[in-house]
Amino acid sequence: MLDLRRVAASARAVSVIHKIMPTLSKTKASLRVIGDELSPEEISELLGCQPTVKMIKGEPFSWMSNGKPRIARSGMWRIEANEKMPGDLDCQIFEILNKLTHDLEVWKKISEKYRLDLFCGLFMGGSMEGISISSEALLALGQRGVEIDFDMYGPDDEDV
Repeated sequence: MLDLRRVAASARAVSVIHKIMPTLSKTKASLRVIGDELSPEEISELLGCQPTVKMIKGEPFSWMSNGKPRIARSGMWRIEANEKMPGDLDCQIFEILNKLTHDLEVWKKISEKYRLDLFCGLFMGGSMEGISISSEALLALGQRGVEIDFDMYGPDDEDV
């Protein structure tokens, strides 16, 4: 099993090398567990952490930016990393994973029942910026059954 604290330090060192190239202006990242039958309390107990946001299918929620209540179409448990400027997905991935259980059997149980993804908001300040994700971060996500979902925003897009 990966020692996530050691790997996170290594990933930070690698990210210093990437600073030579134009990097994304900003990144946002959150781990989402999604499913119709999802119980946020069950996921919190299994992962050992409270979510930043939780939703239960069929119940109202109003955490969206406009504040208007809506009805959840599915259940969701979500934990967010701190926004990074300039972007640093490796740091955000390990920030999230280090808060949660390292027991891969628990992750397997969750991934067999629910959809797991890492939502990544990529915000460009110019026309050519980039970012990379270390093999250690990809391995840690893969071992947990977590897919990556990218949303990209160009320099002319509104900050969502």
